[in-house]
Amino acid sequence: MTAQPLLTEKTKTADAVLRVLEEAGIEMVFGMAGGHTGRIFVALAGHQNTIRTLMVREESLAGVMAEVYGRLTRKPGVIIGQGPWVLGNGLIGTMEALLSSSPMLLLTDFSDSPGYNLHGPYQAGVGGYGVWDARAAFGGVTKEVFEANDPVTAVQATQFAIKHAMSGQPGPVAVLYGHDGLAGSIQPETRPRLYATGPYLPVAPPPADPARVTAAARVIAKAKRPVLIAGNGVRIAQAYEALAAFAEEVGVPVVTTASGKGTFAETHPLALGVFGTFGIPAANAYVASADLVIAVGSKLGASDTARANPALLDPARQTFIQVEVEPRNASWTFPADHVLIGDAARVLVQLREAFEPDASRREVAEGFVAAARADHGYFDVPAYASDAAPILPQRVIGELRANLPEDSIVTCDAGENRILMTHFYQTQGPGGFLQAAGAGPMGFAIPAAMAAKLVHPERAVVAVCGDGGFAMTMNGLMSALEHNIPIVVVIFNNHALGWVLHGGGPFAAEFNDFDHAAIARAMGCNGVRISDPADLGAAIREAIGAGKPTVIDVLTSLDVSFRDVTSPLAL
Repeated sequence: MTAQPLLTEKTKTADAVLRVLEEAGIEMVFGMAGGHTGRIFVALAGHQNTIRTLMVREESLAGVMAEVYGRLTRKPGVIIGQGPWVLGNGLIGTMEALLSSSPMLLLTDFSDSPGYNLHGPYQAGVGGYGVWDARAAFGGVTKEVFEANDPVTAVQATQFAIKHAMSGQPGPVAVLYGHDGLAGSIQPETRPRLYATGPYLPVAPPPADPARVTAAARVIAKAKRPVLIAGNGVRIAQAYEALAAFAEEVGVPVVTTASGKGTFAETHPLALGVFGTFGIPAANAYVASADLVIAVGSKLGASDTARANPALLDPARQTFIQVEVEPRNASWTFPADHVLIGDAARVLVQLREAFEPDASRREVAEGFVAAARADHGYFDVPAYASDAAPILPQRVIGELRANLPEDSIVTCDAGENRILMTHFYQTQGPGGFLQAAGAGPMGFAIPAAMAAKLVHPERAVVAVCGDGGFAMTMNGLMSALEHNIPIVVVIFNNHALGWVLHGGGPFAAEFNDFDHAAIARAMGCNGVRISDPADLGAAIREAIGAGKPTVIDVLTSLDVSFRDVTSPLAL
C-alpha cells in the first residue's frame, strides 16, 4: 500500500493539526485559549462533529482531565493552552501522567514575538537572556518535547508527539509551537510532504517471548501459595478481563497496589484488596506468606512494599515474575526471576493459555482468600454503621459502598481522605476506582470525575475529596454545568488538612467552617449539607439520580487518621 497524503487541498495549519488528532481517534480536547494556541481554538469551531472541546476555567482542570482521558482510553488526552500556564497551572496533570504512565499531549506554545525575542519580550519562553526556557522546563516533566516553528513541522511534530506518547511506557509529550508554526496554510505539494497519521501510530507491542512465558507458567504451576499483584499498568492496558480470566482459570489470589485499586473487583472471591503501607491486613498477610509473586503493571514503589520491608516482599525467599511493558522497569526495585516484556493484557492471555483447565486450582486459591479474610477481617469494620457525629469517615465510605450502583466510578483526591478511601472503600467492579497515585496532587478528584464521566457517560461518577481539595478545584463545577457533566462530589469536611494535622499538629492545618453545599447551590448545582449519618444514604441516591452536578458536604470527624490504617510493616 502506498502512503496516503494528509492533505488534498490548501489547508490552514491549525486545521491540519486537528486533522491529525482526528486520524488518531482523539475525540476530546481540554484547555483554555491563549497565546498562539488561540489559532487552534478558532479552528476547533469547524471540527465540532469530530472533536469535543471542553473549555475549563483554569488549566489545572484541563491537565487532570487530559491525564484521566488518556488513562481510561489508551489514547492521548490533549491539553491545549498557552505555554507558561499549561506548564504552571497544568503541571499537576502532567506530573501525574508522567508518574502514572498515562498517554498525554500538551499542545502549547513559546509565546514568542519573532524579531523581538532579544527585546525583553512579554511571556516568551524561547530561552536565552531575559526570558524563560520552555523547552527545558517542559523537558523536565515530559517524555519528549517537539519544537515547531513552521507549519509543516507543526503538523509533523503533532504526529510524532502522539506516537511518542503512546509508545512503550506511555506518558506526556509536549509540542511547543512558535508564532509562525501555527500561522498560514499548507499546500499538498509543500515539502517535506505530509502523510496520513495512521502509519505514525505505534503498532501493538509484540507478545512476550513464548519460551519465557512457558518457563514462567511452569513456575506458577509448581507454586504452593502464589499471589498476583495488579498495578496501574493493568488499567493502562485495559486488561481487566484478561486479569480476571487468568486469576480464575489458573487459580491465583489477587491483591492490588494503591494505584492499581479498581483493576480487580474487591468483591471477587479471589480478591484480597490493596496491600502495602496502607493496605488491608488480609492482603499484607497473604502476600507475606506467598512463595510466588506475579507483579503485573507495577513498579513496586516504596509505598506499595512498605518501604521494601522483607517481611512483606523478599526475593531471597519468594520467586518473582514481572510483567512489564517497559524493559527499563524490569527488576527495578526487586530482582525478578522471570521477566515478561509486553502489554499486560496480552501477556496475561499468553500465561493463561499455557495452562490446562483445572477447576481445583481455583478452589484452592479461593480457600486461601477465605482463610485470610476470616483471620484478618475484610471490609467488615463496625464503624461502617457508626452513628457518631461528627460523622466518621468509615460511615461515609460504608454508605457510598451500599448506595452506589455496581458500575460506579469513584475518583479520589490526595490527602488523608484518599488513604481512608483506599483502605475502607470496597470496589465492586473493574475500573471503578481512580486516584492520583503517581504524583498524588490535591485538586485531582473533581476534574478526574469530569473526565471519567465524559468517557463513561452511562456510569455514575463520584468525586471524593477533602475540604482542602474541594476549595482548589470547585471552579470545575462551573465547567461541569456548562458542559452538562453530572458528577457527584462528596466532601469529607473536617475543617482541616487531615494529613498535615495528624502528621504534625494544628498549625497551618485548620480551616474555617465553610458551607460548601451553599457555594455549590450558588453556582447552580445541587448542594446538601449532612451532619446526621442517617441522612447519608438518601442524599447519595438522590445525587446519583439528579442529572446535574451535586455536592454532598459531609461534616466529618477528625478522630480517625491515616495513622490508624498504616500497616505495622511500614513503621
